[in-house]
Amino acid sequence: MYTEQPTMEDLFTQLGLDSSEEGMEAFIQKHKGMNNSRHIEEAPFWNESQVAFLKQAIDEDAQWVMLIDDLNAQLHHDPA
Repeated sequence: MYTEQPTMEDLFTQLGLDSSEEGMEAFIQKHKGMNNSRHIEEAPFWNESQVAFLKQAIDEDAQWVMLIDDLNAQLHHDPA
């Protein structure tokens, strides 16, 4: 359990993703433009444990929510 506010790097690590600057940027670029009507936890690229973590964090309004919202906004941004 985190005692400090987690970072985006922490969120990527928690999700089992590459948390390096390059890895995070690559993930966001790969999945950018996600359907605006889709909630982040409903995106097709998550595995079951990632979905469970996202749902639980959102439902419990956990420390992760601000980061999840930020990632959600980045993924919904329409690629130019």
